[in-house]
Amino acid sequence: MWRYIKRYCHFAVIAALFMVGEVLADLYQPALMKQIVDDGVLGLNTGGLGDLQLILRVGIVMILVVVLGGAAGSLNNVFTHMCCQNMGNDLRKDCFQKIMSYSFDQMDRFGTGSLITRVTNDVNQVSMLVGQFIRGVVRAGMLTFGSLICLYRLSATFGTIVLCAVPLILACLIGCIWAANPLFSRLQEQLDQVNGILQEDISGIRVVKACVRETYEKLRFGKANGELIKIQLKFLVIFAFMNPTINALMYLAVAVILMRGSVQVGQGAATPGMVMAAITYTTQLLDGILMLVMIFQTISRGCASWKRAREILNSEPALTDGGFHGETEVQGKLEFRNVSFCYPGSRQPALRHIDLTVQPGETLAIIGPTGSGKSTLVNLMLRFYDVTEGELLVDGVDVRRYDQRALRDKMGAALQKSELFSGSLGENIAWGVDGASDEAIAAAARTAQAADFIQAAPQGYRTPVAERGASLSGGQKQRVSIARAVLKPSEFLIFDDSSSALDLKTEAALYDALDSAQPSCTKILIAQRIATVRRADRIAVMDRGTIVGCGTHWELLECCPIYQDICQSQMGSEEELL
Repeated sequence: MWRYIKRYCHFAVIAALFMVGEVLADLYQPALMKQIVDDGVLGLNTGGLGDLQLILRVGIVMILVVVLGGAAGSLNNVFTHMCCQNMGNDLRKDCFQKIMSYSFDQMDRFGTGSLITRVTNDVNQVSMLVGQFIRGVVRAGMLTFGSLICLYRLSATFGTIVLCAVPLILACLIGCIWAANPLFSRLQEQLDQVNGILQEDISGIRVVKACVRETYEKLRFGKANGELIKIQLKFLVIFAFMNPTINALMYLAVAVILMRGSVQVGQGAATPGMVMAAITYTTQLLDGILMLVMIFQTISRGCASWKRAREILNSEPALTDGGFHGETEVQGKLEFRNVSFCYPGSRQPALRHIDLTVQPGETLAIIGPTGSGKSTLVNLMLRFYDVTEGELLVDGVDVRRYDQRALRDKMGAALQKSELFSGSLGENIAWGVDGASDEAIAAAARTAQAADFIQAAPQGYRTPVAERGASLSGGQKQRVSIARAVLKPSEFLIFDDSSSALDLKTEAALYDALDSAQPSCTKILIAQRIATVRRADRIAVMDRGTIVGCGTHWELLECCPIYQDICQSQMGSEEELL
């Protein structure tokens, strides 16, 4: 944690100095009050005559001390927040940057809900830990020990009375912290589960409503939230018993001081002002100890949160960058050489011994039954995962040798699920290209057959997109995603079933416009419809993770039974196809 704090430790030092000033002002006031009571009111040193001038003079000093102490406390808060909020900002950004470098299997292992909790709630807890440490430790420590020292200077008897209660208070404090400490990690883990359910239900609210599962999801969320409350109540109950116990011990000490002080006042060994000052110091000592309780609670929870944030920071990306980002002799060539792949945690291979070469400028379509491995090929091309066996070469270079950004800069992709972001339609199209001109955005939209519905929108390309594209139809979202891929200058265009929601006429117009706009670009089309793939230069047919046929539409109709079955199921008998 120090590497984050040290950047702003000058703020922490300044804050601590101001806190010292605030506590000194607090410790000085009982002495002034003693002087007012003994000399100003009772006149113990002037034959029982009060001194109004002394009361006014010392009262003004007390007001100045309060004002200076308050100013010091305010400035302490300012510099403490400057330290802990900046530190939390850096920590949150580093966590987010690390998450962005994760592979998909790492994202799945943590879980979306857990990552959200760690970047938000856990980082906030760490910031509170730093703030409490800067502000609370100085104040609580100085109040506790300063009050004891002042008590002993005032009266050794009073100091001893209070000191006898300290071991009992510390024993109570340590016992409660020991009992509550394991609950903080469980609390954050349960918060992960609550956030995970919340994220799933909000993102899938249409499915929930369509399947009439609101009641079920309410019960599921209520169960998770109930477990969260149960854990919270456990440690809240612990601290609920602790605070009254500590208060009782301290007020017992105050009662003993009053009893002993009344005797000493009667004997002339103490003055009423001394007793009042002793009670004030005891109260300040109680405040310091109660503040220590809060500090230990915050530190325990903050340390648990820091461990969770540190898991993100210390997790190295599963996919390491290669050093290659130079020019290649060939551009637009893709080769699978005996490629096999298993998803992490699975023993069943998703791909087996794939050998496939796509030449520059060629259009390759991939078709096959659901689960045959088509989208897995795309995941390997974009290096979302690394091959388990064999090699995948882009422009003659193994993808594992590429700098990941350099590799993905070569590819424009419209994936199976159309993801849209907060912003306008134009901003979503230009998402992958910095500084794209309005003309280029409009040209990409025309190629993707999106220009008509965008221009008909209330604000055209500046029309805001609802969260996750809820204001658009499935076909409109797909066309915006395709326009985003087309706008990006790339050697490869990859469409992973990204035109499935388009009617055949619009889809045909899309691919005609695409051939005209980017004739030299290598195109990989994954689709379920024969009408989509039949226009490709070659079609690869996949089944159970292998390529069972590769050729033109007419060649496959003659020699590939699986392709024949797909065609017949979609377009009629073999005679009609021929």
